[in-house]
Amino acid sequence: MNHNLKELVVHFYSEFPDVDSYLHPDAVLFWNSSSGFHRMDYQSIKAMATELSRAYSSLRLEASHLLEEGERVSIRFTYFVRTIENDEEELPMAHFMAIWEVKDGKLYRGHQMSQQADDHPDNLDSFLPI
Repeated sequence: MNHNLKELVVHFYSEFPDVDSYLHPDAVLFWNSSSGFHRMDYQSIKAMATELSRAYSSLRLEASHLLEEGERVSIRFTYFVRTIENDEEELPMAHFMAIWEVKDGKLYRGHQMSQQADDHPDNLDSFLPI
């Protein structure tokens, strides 16, 4: 895979469930979500991606921050989804902040925080064109 580090992270979050192309085999994600703390390995991240693809007819990322320093990339974004039950309406699903360390050209160690999204204008007015 020949992505720069920022592209790697953006594509990973944009292209679920194709995690094989992006995750290091020893990947670990430490995730603080509104439902609590989760430590996820490669297989559990892959399973979650598969579940997302079953639950939503579309998943769209809008990023407000994308920073790279050395072998680490940070991203702040919101997921917008269309459910299978209501494909006509796109809704904000969750706000995320993630920091990933890259090893061997793949995502290796991640730290992520998320919370349920709202559509407050201050949350949605600073997105980057990605």
